[in-house]
Amino acid sequence: MTLDTWLVYLAACVGLSLTPGPNSLLALTHGALYGPGRTLATIAGGAAGFIGVVGLSMFGIASLLTLASELLLVMKILGGMYLIWLGIQVWRSPAPGGGVGTISGHASSWIMARQGMLSAFANPKAILFFAAFLPQFIDPAASLWGQFLVMAFTFALVECLTECFIAGFAGRVSGWLTRCGRGFNRSCGALFMLIGGWLPLSR
Repeated sequence: MTLDTWLVYLAACVGLSLTPGPNSLLALTHGALYGPGRTLATIAGGAAGFIGVVGLSMFGIASLLTLASELLLVMKILGGMYLIWLGIQVWRSPAPGGGVGTISGHASSWIMARQGMLSAFANPKAILFFAAFLPQFIDPAASLWGQFLVMAFTFALVECLTECFIAGFAGRVSGWLTRCGRGFNRSCGALFMLIGGWLPLSR
């Protein structure tokens, strides 16, 4: 990949990362509940998931999903069910009453990382999106593996930085969260459930 092409791809990744989605919402929620430091586990899990999504898109799973509409529907239903379940967990989470990051022991780093990874995989349309997005930057004459590494880790890095900013933002509204933390949890939980309910119905 030439430097010019990579810079255009980098700009596109920044724009894509700034688009609200389940992982950015999860980073905001975990940042409020557990603090930005512990949320790094969630962000790392999400980055690993997005690397997997880019890999699946580049190496043919997207083509299979395009041809097998029934398989896509099944993946949408499973992804939607996971997001609804995650929304219920967020809804029921205790409010960060003493300030951001005061909850400890409620979720291990492994559980948070797993939630981040599964959120990245929960929407099979992301695979189809990358399948349409990535070919704009692929050089058929160059090594596909080399381009995969550049593209996947560039997007993962941009996504990590974006989600770190989002998680850190939760620390700036700690006073408001102390007063309205329960409502914040329920709002985020409801958004997860709405996304999960919409996913199987989307085209």
